[in-house]
Amino acid sequence: MDKLSKKIPSKPIGFIGLGIMGNPMCSNLLAAGFPVVIYNRTISKTKDLVLKGAILADSPKDVARKSSTIITMVSDSPDVEEVILGANGIIQGIRPDTTVIDMSTISPNVTRLISKKLSKVGAHLLDAPVSGSSWAAQDGTLSIMVGGPKDIFLKSLPVLKAMGKTIIYIGPTGMGQVCKLVNQVIVSGTLAAVCEGFILGAKAGVDLEKVYQAVTGGAANSWQLENLGSRILKRDFSPGFAVNLMLKDQRLVNETCQEFELPLPVFSLIRQMFFTLSNNGLGTEGTQAYIKALEELSSVTVPSQE
Repeated sequence: MDKLSKKIPSKPIGFIGLGIMGNPMCSNLLAAGFPVVIYNRTISKTKDLVLKGAILADSPKDVARKSSTIITMVSDSPDVEEVILGANGIIQGIRPDTTVIDMSTISPNVTRLISKKLSKVGAHLLDAPVSGSSWAAQDGTLSIMVGGPKDIFLKSLPVLKAMGKTIIYIGPTGMGQVCKLVNQVIVSGTLAAVCEGFILGAKAGVDLEKVYQAVTGGAANSWQLENLGSRILKRDFSPGFAVNLMLKDQRLVNETCQEFELPLPVFSLIRQMFFTLSNNGLGTEGTQAYIKALEELSSVTVPSQE
């Protein structure tokens, strides 16, 4: 807190996008002592942050006018383009030498386009998508993967450290987004493996709680097993990261693979299973609901261990 407070800018940090991830991230900035100006399309999502001391703006343009650094955390590439480049967007009110930190997960190519347009008005862009779910956002322990000019990254570290624990500079503009897509390929595969293992165990009649205790202590352990495996065993499908958001990220992976003519056969199969979940009305559940698609396919149910 003391180290951060010495580097807190005199002008507020802007924050746009206060959903399941953005709200706790913004809350951590406030807790670290940063003055914050906020905007969200749904005003009701700003009330708790205003009570914590955030200043409410009436548009992204208004946020830009009042801020030295602006963070965006919205759903998809078109949303980021609208918030930054739209008629009432950040670019309409931004001043030279302002930094925009886009922490959404979007297309690397769209990121590069936005960066070029911001540079024309003397502003900077960092693409800084995150991993770790809403639980890590609440705890301030997100992994943040950053692309953009390295000097701007170094200047922005105090802000990023208020929201994350693992903060890695990946490379030039767009490479933070590429890293996030790699992350989502690995996450998808690991989660699928956890769920298939549980299905096998349930079919064979083994005590899955004891299996969980055994395998988390060995080579099979992972974040997905520890955090989502435990929720599967409790039949807790509340979202740390929702199925529909994973499908959006998987679409971005697929688009990038098409660009490079790169086959990812296992990933493609897993993506189809996520489509099944969404089509069955489970898009707002957490990604651990993947187990439900396998249960339907195999006619095996993983029993609650509570």
